[in-house]
This record gives sequence, structure tokens and C-alpha cells, in this order.
Amino acid sequence: MARSAAVVRMAPEELASLRSVRLFFLALLIAGSLAKSAHAQQQSFTWQQIRDKFQTANPTLLADKLNIDESKAQEITAYLRPNPELTLSTDGTQISRYKGVWQPFVGTQFVTALSYLHERQRKRELRLESARKRTLIAESSHADLERTTLFNLRSAFVSTLQAKAVLQLAKDNLAYYDHVLDISRNRFNAGDIAQIDLDRLELQRVQYESDLQAADENLETAKIQLLTLLNSRTPVDQFDVTGPFDFSDQLMPRDQFKKIALDTRPDLKAAVEAVNKAQTDHKLAIANGSTDPTFSAWYSYNPSFNNPFAHQTLGASIAIPLRIFDRNQGEKLRTQLDITRNERLRDAAEAQVFSNIDSGYATFESNLILLRRYKAKYLQQSVRVRDTITFSYQHGGASLLDFLNAQAEYRSVQLNYANLVGSYLTAAAQLNLAVGREVLQ
Repeated sequence: MARSAAVVRMAPEELASLRSVRLFFLALLIAGSLAKSAHAQQQSFTWQQIRDKFQTANPTLLADKLNIDESKAQEITAYLRPNPELTLSTDGTQISRYKGVWQPFVGTQFVTALSYLHERQRKRELRLESARKRTLIAESSHADLERTTLFNLRSAFVSTLQAKAVLQLAKDNLAYYDHVLDISRNRFNAGDIAQIDLDRLELQRVQYESDLQAADENLETAKIQLLTLLNSRTPVDQFDVTGPFDFSDQLMPRDQFKKIALDTRPDLKAAVEAVNKAQTDHKLAIANGSTDPTFSAWYSYNPSFNNPFAHQTLGASIAIPLRIFDRNQGEKLRTQLDITRNERLRDAAEAQVFSNIDSGYATFESNLILLRRYKAKYLQQSVRVRDTITFSYQHGGASLLDFLNAQAEYRSVQLNYANLVGSYLTAAAQLNLAVGREVLQ
């Protein structure tokens, strides 16, 4: 009571100040809650954003990219010159008395020699050329790995969009069916339908609940797979993707896909570059069969020559290996055979490109034909049949079995269409994989 009286005795200015303080703290509390809610909000990414994150975060791609850097480092090693050799030697030091005389350093010789191996027939240049072609192969192999892993990423992205579409369809079906149930309960209360019919309707609802639960689980699984490829620790409930889940009626001729593939497929480029490298390695093997002389020069101090005045002298020599037995015959033959082997592998890679294009094109075209029919006819028919039978059932003109069959047919057609769109987008990704770049979006 005393506290209440004290509050009553406060001046109007003090009461206004107290209200301002309370409003201030309330505003802070609301702002903090809004900030926390915004922080926990889902982040939605487009395909381009997902791809950019993948290329900068996927550990498999990042590890493979180091192969290119290692190959470039080997280019430095390949072009290095042989190191010259410096030799310091001494001789002629007396170690014991002879005829009563011991002058240990009078006859000591000091010799400094320098030698260098001279490589002939462009060995260094050919080694560098071979190393550079190895780097080109590493770059093409990395591009091919990126091509295949991007297909996996695109498939996971499409699976997520498909799971979202199926989940939305399950929600819509359940909401529609709940609306029908509400009307049916009203009809039951009015005595228009029997208890058994209402029970059968309510039992049928479990199928829509199961569809919703399965769709929700599939969406979470698809997101987990996508996050794994992105090497991301983002909580699943805070991660989402967005993009068109539809099909395009446009399709280029098959020969145009093949022409693009021949120009862009990185595995085919790697096969062609392997042939070029094998040819360079064969040239290097021939060059390695040649003779490389070693030039030497030396300076001697206090040598024991016939000339008593030759106190400081210079000398030189050239050493030429005699390639009588070892002329690098084995490497010459091996590298010649390696050219033929890589040419066969190139032909096989080209045949695989054409096979991939034909297979991917046939799958894509098949999905497109079905989608055209669904969009032009079956989707509208399923809606029309469902709505007509539902209206007729609600007004006593159709049986319960007709109504349930119409609901099942609508559900099947709509679900098949969503799955067909997902198959179409996956087939488009498969065709992009066969071509070597994104031709179809």
C-alpha cells in the first residue's frame, strides 16, 4: 500500500519518464528478438550461387587442383641445367723422412678442377616441353573432375527442387482433402451420408499424411547431400535452394551437341594432349640416346712436371662417352609404342563422347515427349475429373468409390508430373555432362 501511494504521489513528469524507460527497454527486447529471428531465417541459394560455393569449398576439387601446381613446379625441374662440379685436390706431401731429409710441403701440389656436362640435341627444351604438356593434361583432368562432380552437384540440386515440389504437392493434397472432410462431416451431421462413409474418408487421410511425411524426409535428405558436396555445416533448417522447376520445349539438333562436345569435353582434350606428350617423349628418348661430352679445366700449383719452371699450370680435357652398347634403345621403342597406345585411347575417348551424347539425348527427348503430353492434356484432365467427381459426390451424384478413385488418379498424375520434371532436369544435367559444359539450363 505504501508503494502504491508513493507511485500515486509521483509527479506527472516522473510518470512520463518511467513510461519512456519502459518503452525503451521494450523496444530493445523486440529489436533483439527480430534480429535473432532474422539470423535464424532460411538462406535460399540459386544454382549459380550453389555452383560458386562448390568451386571454392569442395575439398575434392581443391585437392585435385594442387596437381596442377605440382605439375608447374616440375616444369622448373625439367628445365634446370646440369650443375658444374668443382674439385679441390692435393698431392705430393712428404709424410716421413727419406735419407735424413724431411721437407713435407716442398713438393705438395694443389689442384683446382672445374667440369661441366654439356647436354646436346635440345634435351632441356624437350624436357620442358614434355613437362608443360603434362601440365596441360593435369589441367584437362581437373576440368574433367569438375565436370563430373558438377553433375553430382546439379543432380543433388535438382533432387532438392523436386523434393520441394513434391512436398508442396503433398501439402496441397492434404489441405484439399481436409476441406472435403470438413464438408463430409457437415453432411454426416445433417444425415446426408452414413457413418461408414465418413470413416472410410477419414481412414483415407492417412495416405496423404504419409505422403507429406515422406516428402518432408526426402527434402531433408536431398539438402544433406547438397550440403555435403558444399562442405558446409549450415543447419538443414536454415538452408534452402530456389530455381525454376519446369521444362523448356526447345531442343537443339543432336549433331550440334556432338560438335560442342568435340570442342569442350576435357577428357577428350586430355586424350589428345596425351598423344602430343607421347610424341614429345619419343623425341626426348632419341635425344637421350646421343652423346653428351663433359668439359673439364684445372689449375695446378707446384706440379711435378718435367719443366722445373712450371710452378703454376693450367689443364683441360673433354670426356666423350662411347655409346656403343647403350644408345637408349629401350626408351626409344617404349615411347614409340606409347604414341600408338595414346592414339587408341584418344579414339576410344571420342567414341565415348558420341555414345554419351546419343544416350543422354535419347533420355532427354523421351522425358520431353512425356512432359508435353502431361502439360497439354493430362494435368488439366486430372484437375477436371477430380473437381467434377468431388462436386458430384458432395451433391449425391457419385459414389464414395468414384470419389476416392478420382482423388487417387489426381494424386498419381500430379506426382508423376513432378517426378517427370525432375527426370527432365536430371537428363538435362546428364546431357550437359556429355557435352562438357552447361548448354541446357
